[in-house]
Amino acid sequence: MAADGSPLPPLPAAFKPVQHHLKTATDHDKRDPVIAYYCRLYSMQTAMKIDSKSPDCRSFLIKLMDLLEQMKLQLQGTEAITNEVVGQAHVESYALKMFLFADNQDRAANFNKSVVKSFYTASMLFDVLQVFGELSEDLIKHRKYARWKSAYIHDCLRKGETPMPGPLGGEEGGVEAPPPMGFKDMPPQQPPVNQFPPPTNQVPPGAHAPPTTPAETPSNPVPTQPAAVSYDNYLQPTASGGVSLTPDEMNKASKMCRYAISALQYEDVPTAIDNLQKALRLLTTGKES
Repeated sequence: MAADGSPLPPLPAAFKPVQHHLKTATDHDKRDPVIAYYCRLYSMQTAMKIDSKSPDCRSFLIKLMDLLEQMKLQLQGTEAITNEVVGQAHVESYALKMFLFADNQDRAANFNKSVVKSFYTASMLFDVLQVFGELSEDLIKHRKYARWKSAYIHDCLRKGETPMPGPLGGEEGGVEAPPPMGFKDMPPQQPPVNQFPPPTNQVPPGAHAPPTTPAETPSNPVPTQPAAVSYDNYLQPTASGGVSLTPDEMNKASKMCRYAISALQYEDVPTAIDNLQKALRLLTTGKES
């Protein structure tokens, strides 16, 4: 066990890009083992692409694989581990809750280390979602915004300056920010449940929560009455407007429907409606947004 409490040996220098993802895993071992598992899975997949041959890196990867196998065995009855759709919904919901907590605190001008840590941890969890496939455009924007905000607020606090709350003009076009200085020394932060946004539309763990980009207002509202769909065959559905979908687009629509079913299991009707509308929009127009 490493000196920082991690069950792994010291991290090789080459694996520094996943340092904070692994730290997040350690922070969540007791708080949320599912988050801890996927943080380590992402770290392993990323680290293997960096270096899987040098002795120190190979030794670390073997230990990390062993730990993942142990966790998978311990969590074998957990649906978020055995079902990819549920697992993705769990991680995405958790990341968005942390993002929204930090965003609400930021817009209320409550600037502190907890907000910095929450923004940055949310950005890392958006990284982790890549174990399920490519990120959506909205999640990529969330990640970039969260990293920028964490670095910006931290830099202002370090200089004794007062940060500007909310989005600033032009920040979304910038590069992704590095971890704020001193980040590794900050204590683990977990936003209290009662500090999340009002519970009216709160999404319980495991349900899919569609992101809402803080700096933008949707330009194309979801149609309330999508056109009916007729199918020529399973792989080549044709909408009333003559739209043909590829197998990949069909899979995306199917996944949106599964998200809706997952949300209904938690009685989250707004999320279910949103995902069904997205699926219908894709099926009837051939476009996701």
